[in-house]
Amino acid sequence: MSIKNQRTLASEVTLNGKGLHSGIDVNITFKPAPIDHGYKFCRVDLPEKPIIRAVAENVTDTTRGTTLEENGTSVATIEHVLASFYGMNLDNVLVEIDGPEAPIMGGSAMRFTEAIQKAGIVEQKSLRKYFEVKEKIVYSDEEHGVDLIIYPDDHLSINVLIDYNSKILGNQYAVLDSKDDFAEEIAKSRTFVFFHELEPLFKAGKIKGGDLDNAIVILEKEVPQSEIDRIARMFNKPNITAHKEGILNNTALRYPNEPARHKLLDLLGDMALVGHHIKGKIVATRPGHLANTNLARLVRQEIKKAAIKKDIPVYDPTVEPVYGIDEIKKRLPHRYPFLLVDKVIYKDETSVIGIKNVTFNEFFFQGHFPDEPVMPGVLLVESMAQVGGMLVLGDVEDPEEWSTYFLKIDKVKFKQKVVPGDTLIIKLSMSEPPRRGIVSMYGHVYVGNKLVVEGEMVAQVVKNK
Repeated sequence: MSIKNQRTLASEVTLNGKGLHSGIDVNITFKPAPIDHGYKFCRVDLPEKPIIRAVAENVTDTTRGTTLEENGTSVATIEHVLASFYGMNLDNVLVEIDGPEAPIMGGSAMRFTEAIQKAGIVEQKSLRKYFEVKEKIVYSDEEHGVDLIIYPDDHLSINVLIDYNSKILGNQYAVLDSKDDFAEEIAKSRTFVFFHELEPLFKAGKIKGGDLDNAIVILEKEVPQSEIDRIARMFNKPNITAHKEGILNNTALRYPNEPARHKLLDLLGDMALVGHHIKGKIVATRPGHLANTNLARLVRQEIKKAAIKKDIPVYDPTVEPVYGIDEIKKRLPHRYPFLLVDKVIYKDETSVIGIKNVTFNEFFFQGHFPDEPVMPGVLLVESMAQVGGMLVLGDVEDPEEWSTYFLKIDKVKFKQKVVPGDTLIIKLSMSEPPRRGIVSMYGHVYVGNKLVVEGEMVAQVVKNK
């Protein structure tokens, strides 16, 4: 059953630990946050305490963890923190952290999840924002055998398959059918590393906070005890005895497929960067932070497309217009051949929607172009301006005594051409309240459900002399 309302923490909670790669001691505090806040990190150790939003566009590095950066400020290894938020069905959390990297806390999300349970969860008085997958979304990397697919479904579930060509790991499979199972089945699974990777990572300046308790260490083959002792000293971990192959004996697996479950944990944390809870079935083959965050970007693009489609105005020619052509002529000074709005179908205090029917009889098609008639872009902008004039002058007394003049046109983008037979649906919205006769608006022009032009415009309303 889907959770209807947004949720946040009932109280704040603080943990302390070392960053896996930086080795720096950090304090991390989870705080309640207001509706529509999302997940954000605040670097309280820096001047002005900059905020970093946990969204896919802010991912800058996916090497052995996910790093976010915004306005020159970064925070690293945040995937286990975000997995705990996402898996525990939270929507709004402010994370205050006094270092560059989240603490590793045993290599899983268990400690973070326990902290959330300790703080408690409260429901907020606003509906949760879900992204419902309508058509499958695919990210593939054929070179590395990576495939991540999201299929339509009525709730989030995840299937993960990993294959490292390892005789120890083999092919492993992990499943999360419901977030209700996250705390018990996924949160406890720890990160893993191959024994032969430890020294190169250490010499590369990584895993400075590693102590061999933060990860499952996998031996692919028998290693001399002297080599185990040398690596153990590097991490200040004595008393590791010889092991022919398998899992280094400093730890025991919590689940037979713990590595696969941890990959699912990482995927869940990276998908939190979508910014919405997802209704869909994720099937992931050989996922990793790069692939995960690229999939999150694709989902965010789909969310933006859906939002645009939701805002596309619908034109029903059988409905009586707000203003017909006679009313428009009373409010705008334009006449043939330059009156480029036929009717106004909607108007409120801050927005207006107008219609322009484009026929082959338009004067400009004679020269633009005789063999390939295309409506000039400058006239599309003019049609937006005239509809914007109806927003400004629609309720003014004696509108014929006033005129609107362009002061600025900016960020105009032409998406596709307009040809005879098209009906333009022109929407203008005020960007901010009018000040001293200056009006800022943003316009969109559609043909059907396709955006053809958009842009900003600033106009001045002037009384005629």
